[in-house]
Amino acid sequence: MQSLTRCLALRAAMYLAPLALALPLAAPAAAQGLTEAQRAEVVEILRRALREDPSILRDALTGLEAAERTARADAQRTALSRHAEALFRDPADPARGNPQGDVVIVEFFDARCGYCKQMHPAMEALLRRDANVRVVMKDLPILGPTSVVASRALLAAQRQGRYPQFQDALLTLRVEPTEAVLRQQAERAGLDWARLRRDMEDPAIARRIEANIRLAQALGVEGTPALVIAGAAGAGSPTLVPGAVDLPALERLVAQARAAR
Repeated sequence: MQSLTRCLALRAAMYLAPLALALPLAAPAAAQGLTEAQRAEVVEILRRALREDPSILRDALTGLEAAERTARADAQRTALSRHAEALFRDPADPARGNPQGDVVIVEFFDARCGYCKQMHPAMEALLRRDANVRVVMKDLPILGPTSVVASRALLAAQRQGRYPQFQDALLTLRVEPTEAVLRQQAERAGLDWARLRRDMEDPAIARRIEANIRLAQALGVEGTPALVIAGAAGAGSPTLVPGAVDLPALERLVAQARAAR
């Protein structure tokens, strides 16, 4: 509790400092900086004001949080615009749906992520119901070494033209994707396991995963799944949606992206 109180006091002080410095002090002192006595007086004024009206602290924190949200949103919009090429127009990325779709969804996902597995049926349903959507997959293995192996396997499967089938298999798994499980699922998806296993070790695949991680960091993505939705090839104003969403929410987001083109 004391730690929280100190944190709130510091945040309030940051927000209230400009107000304190604007108090009607003597002109010469304002020009030359506050003396120790004047600083003590300002602190006492603040303390007395907070005791008499605690809502000042609440209003200060509310204003600070609103300013922080606005700053984060502005930074995110700038980042989405700056990285549009890597997000929407990288020909190396695996994709599903209509290549010429008028809306594109970029999905950052981890093949072991429970929320990604939860959202997968909704994404599949969206693609069945809307023939004008393109989904770009960005493997983002954030849940440990096993996730990295699964991402390597997926990107290796892309070289055999079976990425979607293998992704479906891994996102419906209810067990850990050990090498034995990966082999079983790969063969069921029609993949050449020996070739897949060799390709998994290609440094180019590791570089693609690293590029996805850097891109996610640049956008402020903090977990999986995370979606970026925009008009075709990133037209309009892209929207970053953190977390899993259901089918009605996906359809609303697609409609909003179409309306914003």
